[in-house]
Amino acid sequence: MGTFDSDGVTIHYEVFGEGPPIILVHGFASSLQENWVQTGWVKRLLSAGRHVVALDCHGHGESAKPHDPAAYAGEAMLGDVIRLMDHLGIARAELMGYSMGGRIALDLIMRHPRRFHRAVLGGIGAVSTGTTESSAIASALSTDDPSTISSAVGRAFRWFAEQRGNDLKALAACIQRGRSGPEPEALAAIRMPVLVVVGEKDDVVGRGDALAAAIPGARLVTVPERDHLTVVPDRRYKEAVLSFLAEGAAE
Repeated sequence: MGTFDSDGVTIHYEVFGEGPPIILVHGFASSLQENWVQTGWVKRLLSAGRHVVALDCHGHGESAKPHDPAAYAGEAMLGDVIRLMDHLGIARAELMGYSMGGRIALDLIMRHPRRFHRAVLGGIGAVSTGTTESSAIASALSTDDPSTISSAVGRAFRWFAEQRGNDLKALAACIQRGRSGPEPEALAAIRMPVLVVVGEKDDVVGRGDALAAAIPGARLVTVPERDHLTVVPDRRYKEAVLSFLAEGAAE
């Protein structure tokens, strides 16, 4: 484990094993430990001979937690990943992100395609959190009186964040960072193997069909009977990813 300076923000990361490198980017209000270690992902990737690198994103886990939304704007969170790779001397790697991390991974392969061989986009589909929902979640995370939260999605995110001992003001700043959906032309320009994975009952992001169809050659895996949270540790998700990564090793 270690830390490094990412444009003035201290980012915590952990490195496991040896072999072809894969970078893991966790979801909103989660951490590398919760998303990847406790769910068995690191163990499975190590068993497949991977060099696993995972980070705690801006505002999460053991990384610094700025309360200013400007600290999360633009390419700040993408920059964490690229600077970590530079810090560790990794020129190119495989990439996997989940939920918020899946969106970060998607932006990375569009904007920094030469740094990645292939990518797994987990927990992102047809629905992106819009401005109205982002504002409701930020408000729910910021209030000192949870009983005043009127938004159902805001209450759900507040509960999820509190259960994990997060810095609520940092998460509120993070979700206010502003983002727009990817342009169809940018998705169509992706030229690396991509696997999209969603749970069949994921009502947070919806179906993955449209995203997979928009990326040339991308494949979609829909895990039956799983929602946005329960799909993460699912054996079938892991098996699909390991099979996808093994194809790269054989190339």
